[in-house]
Amino acid sequence: MGSHERASRDEINNVTYQRCQFAYGYALDFVRGKKVLDLGCGLSYGTAQMAQQASEITGVDYDAHTISENKKHYQDVSNLKFIQAAVPPLPFADKSFEVVTMFQFIEHIRDRKKLLEEGKRVLKDNGVLIVTTPNAIKSFARNPFHIHEYTFDEMKTELQHIFQDAELKALKGNDKVNDYYRANEKMVRKIMKWDVLRLHRIIPASMLMKPYNWITTLMRKTLKKNVTETVDITTSDFFLETAALNEGWDIYVLAKKGV
Repeated sequence: MGSHERASRDEINNVTYQRCQFAYGYALDFVRGKKVLDLGCGLSYGTAQMAQQASEITGVDYDAHTISENKKHYQDVSNLKFIQAAVPPLPFADKSFEVVTMFQFIEHIRDRKKLLEEGKRVLKDNGVLIVTTPNAIKSFARNPFHIHEYTFDEMKTELQHIFQDAELKALKGNDKVNDYYRANEKMVRKIMKWDVLRLHRIIPASMLMKPYNWITTLMRKTLKKNVTETVDITTSDFFLETAALNEGWDIYVLAKKGV
């Protein structure tokens, strides 16, 4: 997995943060009263939210400092614990959890098929795997933190030999969200005009991470100034659909393990 990519709560990152947080609200009905594994928990805003409904939840992240900080910050949440691990494989026994979540995580992993297989392995019978990941078709430029972004067709193919019961949905947004992303796309395309040789596609990811973060921060500051509703967008401005999947910003997977 690459270096850090975290969705912070500050105003310039509000749309990305709300887009990420939508997944945790969606998951609440599935995790209620369940033993849950949250892979790629990051700063654990959403993991803590799910802990309010789950009987027990374990957050996993590869970064030791992040796990250490999470343990301090959430030490009073009795049903929430954290483990530092680079995955796959998963450091858990077969059939350990009733729900496994991977939110905006699988795109950072090299052996993604193995990760999905491991997710199934640690699920109890009739357990549920929930995955979210960016829709590659809606990505306007390479994200150096992502090893691979899926299309809906790729995800369907990846899942078909692992889960017999898997449903795909598309995360979409209302006019406020779409206005923001149209403005974002316009800015990206202006910047990409300078890369006439498409060097950003071939330069090693490690060399792109710092400039990518700098440009992204600058763009989001500009978007906050130019798109007045940026800071007002909330999770309620996003929704899931099963129609016109390729128009979605994110791919949502709900996969069920049989008996």
